[in-house]
Amino acid sequence: MSSTRLVAQTREIPPVGDLLAHTSAARPLAWLRRGEGIVAAGDGVAAVIRIPAGAERVRSAAIADAWRAIAANAEIDDAVRVPGTGLVGFGALTFDEGSAADSVLVIPQTVIGLRDGRSWITRIRPAGDAEFAPIPQPAAHGPHWAGRVGPGAQTPQGYQDAVRRALDEIADGAYRKVVLARDLTGTVPGDADLRRLVRALATGYPDTWTFAVDGLIGASPETLVTAHERVVTARVLAGTAARGADPTEDHAASAALAASGKDLAEHRFAVQSVLAALEPHTSGLDADADPFVLELPNLFHLATDVAGRLSDGASSLDLVGALHPTAAVAGTPTDAAIAAIRRIEPFDRGRYAGPVGWIDAAGDGEWAIALRCAQFGDAPQGASAARRVTAYAGAGIVAGSEPEAELLETRVKFRPLVDALA
Repeated sequence: MSSTRLVAQTREIPPVGDLLAHTSAARPLAWLRRGEGIVAAGDGVAAVIRIPAGAERVRSAAIADAWRAIAANAEIDDAVRVPGTGLVGFGALTFDEGSAADSVLVIPQTVIGLRDGRSWITRIRPAGDAEFAPIPQPAAHGPHWAGRVGPGAQTPQGYQDAVRRALDEIADGAYRKVVLARDLTGTVPGDADLRRLVRALATGYPDTWTFAVDGLIGASPETLVTAHERVVTARVLAGTAARGADPTEDHAASAALAASGKDLAEHRFAVQSVLAALEPHTSGLDADADPFVLELPNLFHLATDVAGRLSDGASSLDLVGALHPTAAVAGTPTDAAIAAIRRIEPFDRGRYAGPVGWIDAAGDGEWAIALRCAQFGDAPQGASAARRVTAYAGAGIVAGSEPEAELLETRVKFRPLVDALA
């Protein structure tokens, strides 16, 4: 992969009204927030960095080094120069190094973007090709469809039992926090236009990072890290409460979350893990003194923003490797929490709760944690065949957690995806 030499050309185009109309219906590749972002036009791919299970190195480091080599060898003509232009790759990495799933970085042949009212097109080809591939034309969305999901490997009762087991281990001093997930599995029609799911998530949850990368589709409220012109930012979420049925209940739920000793303790673990990971790579690192309550359409989160300046040559993918997994999605201490997840959860998380985002040739990029998401299997050959889908949601378990309440939290977190699938 390091010998791959690519040519990338970016030019401004008239503003694009519907980015999703340009990407593939069966294999969408998209990164969106508040109506802006980047998508791969069509499904043509210039190059792929794919790291399977059993790799000799940490997969994020292997992808970061492979991307660095590709970017160093690339010929880039970027007449727009805003975040998301030039040579870019879309990535989705596994939560656990031991996962059977692949970590992947996809470099499309054509990328179309929109930011601050400006649109552009980037075309990418191997240096050995005389011309760029034809520009794919936008396509109207296919018919509406509905998917069905139900309990997966971890049933509701099994999840509560898992929480009780974790609480016993916390009481024994094995770790202070662990994030336990459960899964829903099901099918969608084989010819389902997955852009409709991406659109539903992006429209219903505009302040999240809506993503589609290699069959992983979701809407994450949690920024793992962003890097642009040496400025590094992150948003830490830990501590959750369901929204109320009316403004009075909403206010009460928000106030209770802000005063919850259990949730504040969980949040402090998460913030401390992010600060410790970023400190070796940054200067002037600063975090809010107290968390604020982030309001989403279906729930509240305790949130803390972190910012600093990059003090070394680390790329956004290097920072991803330093940060992941955070206490917000694994637990504290990290090694003990990962061991507990492997021991207690009856499934492979794959890319759920792993890093997802994009990187450019300068190493800048935007990365979120893959939450509120589902992994779709490969599109079947026949339109009548079903396509498998697995959705995930989790909750942080600390001393004082209640199994029934944690199960309810996962139900609230499943809602965006389940509603969109239906």
